[in-house]
Amino acid sequence: MKKISLVLTLLVLSIFTSMSFAFSPIGYWKTIDDVTHQPKSIVHITENNQHQLQGQVVKLFKGALQFCSACSGDKKDKPILGMVVITGLKQNPDNENIWEGGEALDPKSGKIYRCSVTVIDNGQQLNARGYIGIPLFGRTQTWIRVNEKN
Repeated sequence: MKKISLVLTLLVLSIFTSMSFAFSPIGYWKTIDDVTHQPKSIVHITENNQHQLQGQVVKLFKGALQFCSACSGDKKDKPILGMVVITGLKQNPDNENIWEGGEALDPKSGKIYRCSVTVIDNGQQLNARGYIGIPLFGRTQTWIRVNEKN
């Protein structure tokens, strides 16, 4: 009887360890500058009424760009703090850790890219990929989850 109990326990544990758990990108994320490798901002990702994700800059670190002088339209010369820089991300139906189909604004260049995000490292990191055309032609930044905007 003890052998059967042990086998069942091991079977249950193996099922749980082989399962893929979904982690939400909703929350606060510290972005890192590609060149200096220093923290640049905190982006707060939230879900809107259409079940799409958006990301708003809620904190800028020392040395970060303050105004979107390279932007066009209604964002031209506006403060980056408070700016929505990611819009329209929808969850991939085949992989709950991937959100795609959105757009991301790069305040430094003023360009808008297509984007996707993938939650990795047990929900503690986020690969944010911006691209033109297809994801192959783009770049990925790894963001770090933080508890709040401070």
